[in-house]
Amino acid sequence: MNAILEMRGITKTFPGVRALDNVNLVVREGEIHALVGENGAGKSTLMKVLSGVYPYGSYTGEIHFQGQERRFRGIADSESAGIIIIHQELALVPLLSITENIFLGNEPARYGIIDWDAATERTRALLRKVGLRESPATLVGDLGVGKQQLVEIAKALSKEVRLLILDEPTASLNESDSEALLSLLLEFKAHGIASILISHKLNEVSRVADSVTVLRDGMTVETLDCRAEPVSEDHVIRRMVGRELADRYPRRQPRVGEVLFEVRDWTAHHPLDAERVVVKGVNMAVRRGEVVGIAGLMGAGRTEFAMSVFGRSYGRRISGQAFIEGREVDLGTVPRAIGNGLAYVTEDRKHLGLILNEDVVHNVTLANLDGVASRSVIDEMRELEVANDYRRRLNIRCSDVSQTTLNLSGGNQQKVVLSKWLFAEPRVLFLDEPTRGIDVGAKYEIYTIINQLAAAGKAVVVISSEMPELLGICDRIYVMSEGRFVAEMPAAEATQEKIMRAIMKGEEKVP
Repeated sequence: MNAILEMRGITKTFPGVRALDNVNLVVREGEIHALVGENGAGKSTLMKVLSGVYPYGSYTGEIHFQGQERRFRGIADSESAGIIIIHQELALVPLLSITENIFLGNEPARYGIIDWDAATERTRALLRKVGLRESPATLVGDLGVGKQQLVEIAKALSKEVRLLILDEPTASLNESDSEALLSLLLEFKAHGIASILISHKLNEVSRVADSVTVLRDGMTVETLDCRAEPVSEDHVIRRMVGRELADRYPRRQPRVGEVLFEVRDWTAHHPLDAERVVVKGVNMAVRRGEVVGIAGLMGAGRTEFAMSVFGRSYGRRISGQAFIEGREVDLGTVPRAIGNGLAYVTEDRKHLGLILNEDVVHNVTLANLDGVASRSVIDEMRELEVANDYRRRLNIRCSDVSQTTLNLSGGNQQKVVLSKWLFAEPRVLFLDEPTRGIDVGAKYEIYTIINQLAAAGKAVVVISSEMPELLGICDRIYVMSEGRFVAEMPAAEATQEKIMRAIMKGEEKVP
């Protein structure tokens, strides 16, 4: 099989950092080629070089595509050659229709006038190809994340794609949507379209990839041919992190104390539809030193529950009681929730957890400015001292704490979010998808931090869509379905099958 893409000796530097160091990548025609590595290994940077986001002249090395050397000076150049990249943050306009999004900037026209009839017909054909049954007139903002991902792929197909690059395409998808997307990639492969798949989900990689290239510290470590022989996840992990991970989940000896945090009969209504109940009479108790998981499918109400508890930052007509150490507390606003010792690490770190254009220092101290202030004036030396302390304690990899947070890898951004809330000195932490979109090495470090929090006597609540993660790090698991807690079980007695069975039975009971 001939190579459709060869990247030779690609080197890319930023001030003080060599992001790519003589990287080589070969992708063959009609194959699915996985690109894996820890956060900060250089995967996204390499794809930005390929797609023209970092134009020719800003890096050294050569790109050969379909037998010709290419010097892309922008995204338009790479797209005209048939290379389309779909970023982890989808580039869609929510208030425009599917048709308008697919042909935005590329509208079919007759005599200088947009031909919307032709655009609509082409959209219908593209939606059939990706398995979407929605009307072309549907607003993208009315679609779920999984369907929005399919719209992005339809948009790529409209540009006669020859090489499709997907950066963490299933990071925000549930299991069924992820399965549908991977099946679609296999279908594209059958039609001769090559794909580069960046993913931290190694089970997905092993299912669909023909080849796997491992990057570490900006260098090519190894390229594996999955067609020659099966490639084990353990081998890939060893090559990614450069060390043995004896266990995916660090061991700990739980020291669980008395109930620290409790909610009773917690109910919340949808913020736009006051008649729709999203959280329905939830009762939960978390003990000192305990890690409690909340399992459930997307849409079960897990995030809505956590946010409604944390200062009523989600929902309307919220009712119920909250107790800390047996004393009822008022969590009616975010400052009151923080004042009572609650912290909420959002699942959306980029939009809700961080100020990306600010440096690490200001993000770390954001939730506890009083802790770095004297007479209401920020003490910059104290702020710097705090940020450097958390950089050391959580092993945040950055050039220094003045680095812009946007330029950190996903795993290190997550550590900055955790630092922000740890500096607020909470007693109860809600961690919503704390390892989403980060690699196995960074996940292990996050799990270690969770263990340290529990050992310090904190009450930790983890919301995760990855059942093995909940089984690996939690002491006890609540199962949520249709806004209700439908089961509770010790993690030692739980299995994925038991959790799914509880979810299914819970859904059967809901009218």
